[in-house]
Amino acid sequence: MTVELSASANGRGQRLRAARVLTTQGWLEGGVVHLDAVGRIAAVTGGAFDRDLGEHWLLPALVDSHVHGAVGCDVMDATHEALDRMSAHFAQYGVGAFAPTTVTAPVPAIEAAIAQVRDSRRHGVSGAEIVGTYLEGPYFTAKCCGAHPVPLMRPIDLDEIARWHALADGTLNTVALAAELPGADAAIAWLRAHGVRVLIGHSDASYDETVAAMLAGARGVVHCYNGMRGLHHRDPGVVGAGFTRPEADVELIADGHHVHHAAAQIALTCAGEERLILITDAMRATGMPDGPYRLGELTVQMHAGVVRTEAGGLAGSTLHLIDAVKHAMRWFGLPLERAWPLASRNPARALRRPDLGGIAPGQTASLVAVTPDLTVKGTWVKGRVVFEA
Repeated sequence: MTVELSASANGRGQRLRAARVLTTQGWLEGGVVHLDAVGRIAAVTGGAFDRDLGEHWLLPALVDSHVHGAVGCDVMDATHEALDRMSAHFAQYGVGAFAPTTVTAPVPAIEAAIAQVRDSRRHGVSGAEIVGTYLEGPYFTAKCCGAHPVPLMRPIDLDEIARWHALADGTLNTVALAAELPGADAAIAWLRAHGVRVLIGHSDASYDETVAAMLAGARGVVHCYNGMRGLHHRDPGVVGAGFTRPEADVELIADGHHVHHAAAQIALTCAGEERLILITDAMRATGMPDGPYRLGELTVQMHAGVVRTEAGGLAGSTLHLIDAVKHAMRWFGLPLERAWPLASRNPARALRRPDLGGIAPGQTASLVAVTPDLTVKGTWVKGRVVFEA
């Protein structure tokens, strides 16, 4: 059966019926979601409806809180076209909002990316909503550089941070940095005071240094296990702090390459379902054929969907967030209603967008219609249909 998802390019003001609706209170069989005229959910009920989604399920749209690129485009391209194409691609895979993420690069390139995210967020994009910039680098340590070029790493500079914060003009959402760098705690405190989330990543910090950073205001760890001191029983490091501190969110790249499924299970067991956040860390090769690609200042190679630097290290992923959810269901034995929030409710909360990631009255109407096997059939962003299959 073919189901028409929208009568117009708008979709606002409609009442959408689905076979199952995943609300903040659990599944509602045969539920009807009422969209108001300004892109919010007015009510979740049964009864009369305008559009019937047939046997499809209606879920809150996914939120990708750490993503660099896709379909040949990257945040560091610093163009509206790149961000718009990424936005449209993500919507095809059920993502309703994302945080464009930078890499360590020359200062002018970082500033151009910050300015473009600011402008594109204001002007709007055609698919998934831009939440704000996630600044990954340049305040990292060489020992845990990952795919970030060591010569471009910089000491923490509060004046520089303040300048970038001003340039973003309210759109700087997240800053990742290494906790052991001189000035880290002061920078964390400044950023927290100015409403910016701070995560610890690409860091060789000890457990105590990481805890000190969290007491200063840091609120989690960047792609847990990757680009940081590993977990050891006498030296728990960044990973151990992320697992044991109740204020810490724990990002996880659940693609099967960055983290073994057993290590992912340990992360879930330690952090719990409230603090674990599935991310993609996807880069421009996502949705593209194998071959060479640029990642910031580096040339990397994708083979069989895995991207590596010339030295053989992993260089981002080509993961779609909905596939991370599928992996979580399989690896952790979680039902959909418990796995889905790891990529919707949790990142929305972490990005300080509690209006996203849930279906309930008053929430932003960013939704995804899927088949029971999680094939995306339609995506709504702020009540507007942005993708139909």
